[in-house]
Amino acid sequence: MSRIAIVTGGSSGIGRAIVERLLGQQYRVFNLDIQPSDLGEYIECDVSLVDDVTRAIAGILDQTRQLDLLVSNAGRHLSATIEETDEATLDALFALNVKGAYAAIKAVLPQMKTQKNGAIVLIASDQSLIGKRNSFAYNLTKHALASMAKTTALDYAADNIRVNAVCPGTVETPLFHKAIDRYCASSGADKAQVVAEEAALQPLNRLGQPEEVAALVSFLASDEASFITGSLQVIDGGYTAQ
Repeated sequence: MSRIAIVTGGSSGIGRAIVERLLGQQYRVFNLDIQPSDLGEYIECDVSLVDDVTRAIAGILDQTRQLDLLVSNAGRHLSATIEETDEATLDALFALNVKGAYAAIKAVLPQMKTQKNGAIVLIASDQSLIGKRNSFAYNLTKHALASMAKTTALDYAADNIRVNAVCPGTVETPLFHKAIDRYCASSGADKAQVVAEEAALQPLNRLGQPEEVAALVSFLASDEASFITGSLQVIDGGYTAQ
């Protein structure tokens, strides 16, 4: 029987790389996203809405009666200070980045408890461990995911459900390039120079790639990681070690 995985936000960037990796390992992969995808079994779902996530996952489990892996990846970035962040913006970011993960985890736990087995991986950030300037709300949500991974790991360890968070640094995704494009449009900076400067900030002197994050997720889902739970797995080219 194929292993079953659910990935939220699996249509682009890190999420798409995770879906590709899992498909290559013979998982049956369901992708919950608002953006359509040609990979895996796509289900249109607004991950910022708890009811949408709950319904989507219930429908999957009605089909499969099995779930081996949840990867909670859906999220977005925001560059702003606390003064620049109004309540509506904070609520919207929290709804996607935090409540989306909450909804997905809560929806899969009953099946994993019945199985007495399961792996959950949250895609957090290097900002789950450190502060950064101009990143009030985003940093807040990523610290919340770190807490969610640790507390849920402890609460369900007796059910043999492992929960870990992957904490990427600067990864070259479409969202990364959109952010650089916005910055260059407003500042007049040269994009190639800005990208090179971002790479130079990393001790390994390059940007991370989505496939590298996907490889770490795959490992955490595997039996080789059977004694790893409640951890924050940093994959940032050494940035947070400075």
